[in-house]
Amino acid sequence: MSELYQVQRTMRAMRRAALQRGLIAVLDVGTSKIACLVLRFDGPGQFRADGGVGPMAGQSNFRVIGAATTRSRGVRFGEIDTMTETERAIRTAVQAAQKLAGERVDHVIACLSGGRPASYGLAGEIPLPAGKVAETDIARVLSACDTPSFGKGREVLHAQPVNFAVDHRSGLNDPRELAGNRLAVDLHALTADGDALGSLVHCIRRCDLELAGVASSAYVSGLASLVEDEQELGAACIDLGGGSTGVSVFIRKHMIFADAVRLGGDHITADIAKGLRVSHAVAERIKTLNGGIEATGRDDREMIELGGETGDWETDRRSVSRADLIGIMRPRVEEILERVAEVLQAAGFEHMPSQQIVLTGGGSQIPGLDGLAARMLGPSVRIGRPLRIQGLAHQLTDPCFASAVGLALFAAHPQDEWWDFEMPADRYPARSLRRAYRWFRNNW
Repeated sequence: MSELYQVQRTMRAMRRAALQRGLIAVLDVGTSKIACLVLRFDGPGQFRADGGVGPMAGQSNFRVIGAATTRSRGVRFGEIDTMTETERAIRTAVQAAQKLAGERVDHVIACLSGGRPASYGLAGEIPLPAGKVAETDIARVLSACDTPSFGKGREVLHAQPVNFAVDHRSGLNDPRELAGNRLAVDLHALTADGDALGSLVHCIRRCDLELAGVASSAYVSGLASLVEDEQELGAACIDLGGGSTGVSVFIRKHMIFADAVRLGGDHITADIAKGLRVSHAVAERIKTLNGGIEATGRDDREMIELGGETGDWETDRRSVSRADLIGIMRPRVEEILERVAEVLQAAGFEHMPSQQIVLTGGGSQIPGLDGLAARMLGPSVRIGRPLRIQGLAHQLTDPCFASAVGLALFAAHPQDEWWDFEMPADRYPARSLRRAYRWFRNNW
């Protein structure tokens, strides 16, 4: 029995057990903030008296009963850099959320925003001796996928079937019981750096928490920010975080590509701090209150008091025009969007039937970003707020909480993955996947 397969199944079992008990937490460990949501599950969604439906009929109905955020520490580029500082920040966020919920939480689902994610499209095909598709045939065709070598130190984070075909009929979500002679599958595998993933797993275990799942931040941000039509027809979600910018592409309600650019809002803040010779905290405040990327004639006359605590009157009374601030911010924003454009081009996004682009994350709130993105990435651009979920405070519907809200949706409505099926013992995928199993065994 392969270790990754067993560990992922164990995490799925932990999640099911936590949902049956009705309580689980989600943890977004980002570069700029750590957010924790405590979720209460009330069983399957029910039809409402007004004729509407809960979250989705027949699926888990949940609400947020506790939420907390704290400034992230010890995280760079979405990866843990200083274990003790990150552990302390996670404990602070989890304890505050538990206190608000009035409940103790033992199981969490976390997301990874760094780790240099890489996507692979895999395919498998098998004959159907019985003339129709059985449950075991799903497992057989998934195990028949020809997996490449993902590279040293790379680990599989997601492995999701995105399309089934029975004979000439393609685009099937669930082929079970359909008649045919051959079954084919397209599988999307997302890998991440094993050290980054291992550090996250280890840090959460040090906080006396049980890990009931790990998800890609780019993936869950897309779940939260793309509306149903965008996920169906095709769209890209650009999550501008603090240390990195996640990119995910969806079509027919499946993620088919994910990547990340190792640049984010913190790099813009650092440029302001260096350019204006102010502290990081002052630069962050100026960026939030006065920032932008589209200068007008009026911005030359709008002066921003920098402030300071040096004790030197002249230094502490400095001011700068908003046009100068925009001149510092714009080149870095353009660089981020240029890198995103390269990622989308590598993904073949221009061949999608719909080229909708949704910007989310804290960085998406920079005034004028949507206009610049429309010129650099394509005309169909909008700012995406996370979907409203029951019990979520209004201040947590900000785009910077897209990953946390997406994790809640991921916990409630998990998509089928490779390890959800009972694999034949002699038919595991190629050696490259088996290597990943050893990593999970050693870090579990």
